[in-house]
Amino acid sequence: MDRSPRFAPVSLALLVGLSVSLAAERQAPSAQPQGRLKVFISVDMEGLAGVVAGSDVSPNGPDYGHFRAIMAAETNAAIDGAARAGATEFVVRDSHGNKTNLLPADVSPRAQLIRGASTGPKNMMEGIDASFGAAIFIGYHAKAGTPNAVLAHTSNGNVIDLEINGVSLPEAGYNALVAGLYDVPVVFVAGDKAFVDQARALLGPVEAVATKAETGGGAISALSPKAAQQQIAEGVERAIRARDRFKPYKLTPPYAMVLKVKADKPLYRGAERPRPGESVFRHADLLEVLNAFNAMK
Repeated sequence: MDRSPRFAPVSLALLVGLSVSLAAERQAPSAQPQGRLKVFISVDMEGLAGVVAGSDVSPNGPDYGHFRAIMAAETNAAIDGAARAGATEFVVRDSHGNKTNLLPADVSPRAQLIRGASTGPKNMMEGIDASFGAAIFIGYHAKAGTPNAVLAHTSNGNVIDLEINGVSLPEAGYNALVAGLYDVPVVFVAGDKAFVDQARALLGPVEAVATKAETGGGAISALSPKAAQQQIAEGVERAIRARDRFKPYKLTPPYAMVLKVKADKPLYRGAERPRPGESVFRHADLLEVLNAFNAMK
């Protein structure tokens, strides 16, 4: 879930990290040194094992502490699986809400954790660059309006649909596009069954774990957290070992975005509004398209 405000405060540590990252991006990206394999892990909450309601993933919810522990456990399972397959460096992006769900002490010490809301267009992919060999999505969910899905939405409750170059995208879709800018493939996803089906239809036959499925018109049939963690570790290990068969997800620029919302926000510079509830923006730079999306969503 991507609910961060556009101008949320950023910690000094994150600002330092971002300045280093931006400086690096101004230089031509280099291939990963031999023997080094970095993995980027973006972690949401709605797709975690056992999550069935918004209160489960809200800081005010009675069981939030329980599910943030499951969030850390699924994250660590992904790290364990990737390490068994030879990964040597790990960056974890807390991608839910205000991005302060993962507690630093709960995440494997092998990983660097990026937490806290950011104002840049990468958002749930903050920290990714060309030095990574693979990307992994944990705890993800289907896009707004997806039938038979658990807590389906796109970014926030105002978005009805986000389309780029004629393709309707879930959060996993536009986040995969960000990874694709740096030639980084998404190799593994975990979330509810509707999300897994949606991600594979979009990204191809990525490795995946369906942590749960909607059944009976609203009830949820879920894996136990321990079973989900084991399957995630095993699936990530397979994915990293076979990473050469996965291709980065890309669309051909220039990019044309069509954003449909319940309530209009002020137009981003250069955007058009052909009708109420619909905004159109075109640009050759995907990150500028995402800037427009974040401003008008």
